[in-house]
Amino acid sequence: MSILLKYGWYALLIAIFGDMLIPFIIAPFYKGYRHTEMTISALGNPKSPVRVPFNIWMLIEGILLLLSVPAIYDYYISVSKSFVIIVVAFFVIFAVGACIFTCFFSVNETKDEITTASKIHGFGSVIGFMLFLFVPLLLSILEFKKGNNIVGIISAISFAFSLLFFVLFVMADKPDFKNTIIAKEGLWQRFNLLFMYLPLAVISFRNLFFVN
Repeated sequence: MSILLKYGWYALLIAIFGDMLIPFIIAPFYKGYRHTEMTISALGNPKSPVRVPFNIWMLIEGILLLLSVPAIYDYYISVSKSFVIIVVAFFVIFAVGACIFTCFFSVNETKDEITTASKIHGFGSVIGFMLFLFVPLLLSILEFKKGNNIVGIISAISFAFSLLFFVLFVMADKPDFKNTIIAKEGLWQRFNLLFMYLPLAVISFRNLFFVN
């Protein structure tokens, strides 16, 4: 456990930066893939030429997020046990539902193709994202309780932006917004992830490099 408390923040940072960067690294090998219009999980569809490396990464990411849980729990347990338990629960559900499930249950190339695997993926991803969306808000409360007002403000602002982009992401799939900028679901998903991860990245850096 002491190893996880020491290196959990590193695991979290690797997961965050990997999730943001790896799609851009492997997408050039998937002809026709468009970052602004297609979701990240589309890289793992059965017809994708980068399916294997993408799905392996999603498994690794899920494991890294789970390995960071002890560090998060230990850091906040003295502030509020109930809040940190909720954060950890949302964290675990996201790691399993939106990451590990993606490795084993892929979406199809188009949303018109519905399989058992795509249904499981959709369920896990939706639940994971919806719960993880509130992690920045919970972190904001915990940081204010700790007296870290700057990080608390960053977390609160991140929650507001992540909520905005999540709403846009959901709206992008609606027929009424087809051929409009709102239909850029890939873009909104990436911004949503960016602001959900931002407070966690800030807190990780602070614990690794600025706290003795």
